[in-house]
Amino acid sequence: MEKTIEDPPTSAVLLDHCHFSQVIFNSVEKFYIPGGDVTCRYTFTQHFIPRQKDWIGIFRVGWKTVREYYTFMWVTLPIDLNNKSAKQQEVQFKAYYLPKDDEYYQFCYVDQDGVVRGASIPFQFRPENEEDILVVTTQGEVEEIEQHNKELCKENQVLKDSCVSLQKQNSDIQAELQKKQEELETLQSINKKLELKVKEQKDYWETELLQLKEQNQKMSTENEKMGIRVDQLQAQLSTQEKEMEKLVQGDQDKTEQLEHLKKENGHLFLSLTEQRKDQKKLEQTVEEMKQNETTAMKKQQELMEPRNKKAALTVEEQLAREVERLKAKVEAGRACFLEKYKECQRLHKQIRQLRAAALEVKQDQKSQQEPMGMGSKEPAVSTVTG
Repeated sequence: MEKTIEDPPTSAVLLDHCHFSQVIFNSVEKFYIPGGDVTCRYTFTQHFIPRQKDWIGIFRVGWKTVREYYTFMWVTLPIDLNNKSAKQQEVQFKAYYLPKDDEYYQFCYVDQDGVVRGASIPFQFRPENEEDILVVTTQGEVEEIEQHNKELCKENQVLKDSCVSLQKQNSDIQAELQKKQEELETLQSINKKLELKVKEQKDYWETELLQLKEQNQKMSTENEKMGIRVDQLQAQLSTQEKEMEKLVQGDQDKTEQLEHLKKENGHLFLSLTEQRKDQKKLEQTVEEMKQNETTAMKKQQELMEPRNKKAALTVEEQLAREVERLKAKVEAGRACFLEKYKECQRLHKQIRQLRAAALEVKQDQKSQQEPMGMGSKEPAVSTVTG
């Protein structure tokens, strides 16, 4: 095989999937004499566009894949494909790299994707012999050959028409392929944009998820703290309820005590009123006794005049006894007055104490009801003035 710096691009594409009608090989000999260079001439069809890595290989007839080439030459790209002369191309194979046997070979045009785009008729590498130089035929054979040539010409015309039709189909397929290629490129561009957008969305969702996890962790911590605080508040509420029950019970006790003090105050007021009445009666009695004493003194002065000593003595004694009796009565009245006065003082002191106790109870009720936000009505307390 030919030794080259770079191997041509090949593929595992089978013979059935190749397109042999896009490049046409021209002036292919039936055989080439060994030891000489071989020129390969070919033509591009209308819609075929050659590329930089296209190549032409010599294959033994019966090849299955483009990897079975014997030797190859790189294709020279034309400068202007629109020029008609640019469609006619050729490459030259050096004699040193050509096959040395007499097997049948053919030229194949392979593009840079490893797909065969054209194939020549088979040929051999062998010396020229006499049969190839001189051919003697009879008239009948000539007529037969001419008839055969006419048939071959007709068949060739049919093949040309078929080739034109195939070229048109190929052109349509190439256009459709180009359109599909453009659509594919558009879809690939859209796909890249979508992939980029999906990546951005995924990054955004991952960031959001991380933030939500952090918020969830914070909320869990806060919930634990709030749970502890709720337990504390429930315990505190339970304690306050117990204290409230005690305060309510104490308020009931204070209310009962206040009612008892009010009743006792009423009794003391009635007792004080009665004592005042007794005091007035005593004062009236003392005044009457003073008047009686004055009357007695006047009688004693009248009896001081000496008329009848005996009678005077008797009267004087009676008066003295009367005076003593009145004095004793006055002293008894004074003692009773003092006792009643002391009792009044004691009652006044007790009333002041009851007022102070009632005021203290009222203040306790007010201080207990204010934290609970409850209104209170002051109990009625009777006042006694001394």
